[in-house]
Amino acid sequence: LYVSEYYSQSAQKLSFYSWYGNAKLFHFRVPEDTVLLRWLLQASRGKGPECTDMEITVHFRYGAPPVINPLGTRFPANATVRPSYNISITLSSAVQNTTFVNVTTPAAGDWFIAAHLPEAAGRIEVKGFSTPCPYMFQADMFVLRLTDMPILEPGVAMPQTVVSPAKPLHVKVFVPKHTAGIRFELRSCVTSEQKACTVRVVLGSIMLPQSFQRIITCTGNVNCSLALDSPPWEKWLQIMVESVGAANASVSVEMLVSFTACRPGSTSSFLNFSSLNQSQTGPRPGSTGAAGSSTLSAGEASRNVSDQRSFCLQSQPVVREDLDVVSVRYRLLNSPSVPVSSLSPTLLLLNLNTGMDSGGSLVVSLLLNKTSVSLANATVVACVSAASPVLSLNATQNCSTAFFQGYPLSVSTSSAEAMLIVLYPQTDDWFLSLQLICPKGQGECNAAEAKVTVFAYLTPCFNDCGPYGQCSLLRRHGYLYAGCSCKAGWGGWSCTDDTKAQSVSAQNLATLLLTLSNLMFLPAIAVAVNRYYLVEASVYTYTMFFSTFYHACDQPGIAVMCIMDYDTLQYCDFLGSVVSIWVTILCMSRVKKILKYVLFVLGTLLIAMSLQLDRRGVWNMMGPCLFALVIMIAAWVYHGVKRRHCYPSSWKRWVFYLLPGITLAFIAISVYAFMETNENYYYTHSIWHVLVACSVAFLLPPRDKHKKPWAWSQKLTCRYQICQNDREELYAVT
Repeated sequence: LYVSEYYSQSAQKLSFYSWYGNAKLFHFRVPEDTVLLRWLLQASRGKGPECTDMEITVHFRYGAPPVINPLGTRFPANATVRPSYNISITLSSAVQNTTFVNVTTPAAGDWFIAAHLPEAAGRIEVKGFSTPCPYMFQADMFVLRLTDMPILEPGVAMPQTVVSPAKPLHVKVFVPKHTAGIRFELRSCVTSEQKACTVRVVLGSIMLPQSFQRIITCTGNVNCSLALDSPPWEKWLQIMVESVGAANASVSVEMLVSFTACRPGSTSSFLNFSSLNQSQTGPRPGSTGAAGSSTLSAGEASRNVSDQRSFCLQSQPVVREDLDVVSVRYRLLNSPSVPVSSLSPTLLLLNLNTGMDSGGSLVVSLLLNKTSVSLANATVVACVSAASPVLSLNATQNCSTAFFQGYPLSVSTSSAEAMLIVLYPQTDDWFLSLQLICPKGQGECNAAEAKVTVFAYLTPCFNDCGPYGQCSLLRRHGYLYAGCSCKAGWGGWSCTDDTKAQSVSAQNLATLLLTLSNLMFLPAIAVAVNRYYLVEASVYTYTMFFSTFYHACDQPGIAVMCIMDYDTLQYCDFLGSVVSIWVTILCMSRVKKILKYVLFVLGTLLIAMSLQLDRRGVWNMMGPCLFALVIMIAAWVYHGVKRRHCYPSSWKRWVFYLLPGITLAFIAISVYAFMETNENYYYTHSIWHVLVACSVAFLLPPRDKHKKPWAWSQKLTCRYQICQNDREELYAVT
């Protein structure tokens, strides 16, 4: 009986790619016994003239978010990278595109889809000046699953019938823990027409980007079999049998599955409990438990050496310690170093099956104690694998299990350290297998033993993205994952690619340009003070101060200085910039003082409110500017009508002050709105500072006629006194 199910998630607006946070993630969960998975991918775009032909890249992965590299940057050293499975969807003349992707016998569990647009152009767009084209993407999932899938029992032959080539047979078998191998046999294969049958057997499920399904083709009545080492533990293994013969003929087969058990050897549970108790509470004063435990461990170790040949692995107890979101540390109970021999591999379990661990990076580091290895040419070979461990490590072993390609590591006396970084490890039980290998054969090092210190942990971002990156925690519904946002020209998954990195001198130059360019407000402040516009001068001083230190704190490299919180500096810089434009235009309107100061205060309060609502909105700047311009034009018209001639009346005022100031202001707005990019920001924004400050100095009106200039020399009328001596005549009345 087949049952179809449908899962859908809301559409997301796509972004141009510059870092992993621009990729839109979709998280689905495929149920057990699914025989067919169909993705419905719907992409659409807006209808405006700004919408052009676009190519959308869609990545698929089982168990964890896909590891992608659209920019072709370098990954950190020792990181394992396997290309993701991806397709391209083109939006050309059609406004909408619908694409189907089918997956037969998919693996049950978490599946992820990531979609993004091509590389970002790097242009800094002011919010409101241009309307970007919306590109939307939605992923829906259809699954077809069996409700009564037959179950194979180990050692029991099961007869089954393949009805037709169009309806393959699906069965499953549960693989218990500590299974070293599995053997599948197909026998007694006959067709309904009593002819030689041909069937195709597929073991395992599809797991993108890499699938390790095992396929055999059985022909005739001859029994065929397939043996697999290290099948996935504690999971259902799906087997599909399909007929490739006549279209209308049914096929009868008999299937048999047998397991090879693995006998693990490990320290007793009592010792594990004692070690955990002592590591958490510490030894008690005067207690001999620690000495007794070490003596018992030595005796247990001696017995393990004598009995190691009967064990297929030596398991070491590991405690999973959750530190934070996507942050886990694995601690060995007995000691940080583990004994490694040549008779059987030493096994460590790294539990990553909570469903919330696949959004970080798994780091495994090995350090060999050189004094513990008696053979100089011996090598400790390690393998990190998911779902099941590698139980046989030797020189020819390629670190692979039945359905997973592991990650190899090795340490020796010549190279005592090794590190492995698994980016976005899939949700599963992970295993670290270690074994001692001798170049002249295993008989050479039967009695040898090596001590290897193991450090294993899960971190959101490897090395916290380094000095030129910021680790950001991303969220899709309830799923959390991390990504690095790089700066100062650095790139790569962990911001370790310095191909386009800025040098230290370039970073210092950028900081100096963006900060020292604010000193061009000093002439505007001097002009305002000279003309008795003290409130305006105070606003310009405020703007110069906070703009200088905001840009000193906003730098992407190492030339950074923050005198207070970054968000506070940014808010004060934006507030000072808009208020400076507001008070300058109101000052040019030449309204009555009481009205001007009321507008100063009221406008500043409204600007502060609007910036709190949307700090980067274009109308936070354009709104006050347009309203102030309306007031200025109305005031100028009023003065012109009252005086019956153009206002301002002096042509020199227009030619030498107003027209240059207006020209500088328009050039500054053009540079700010249309020319700034990530690459040229440090000098285009510095030009914006200079042009705005110079335009303010030109646009400020002259002082009032009744105001005397700041002429201190005229007030020093006497050599010995500062104040003028006004003598008061007193008359006596008689």
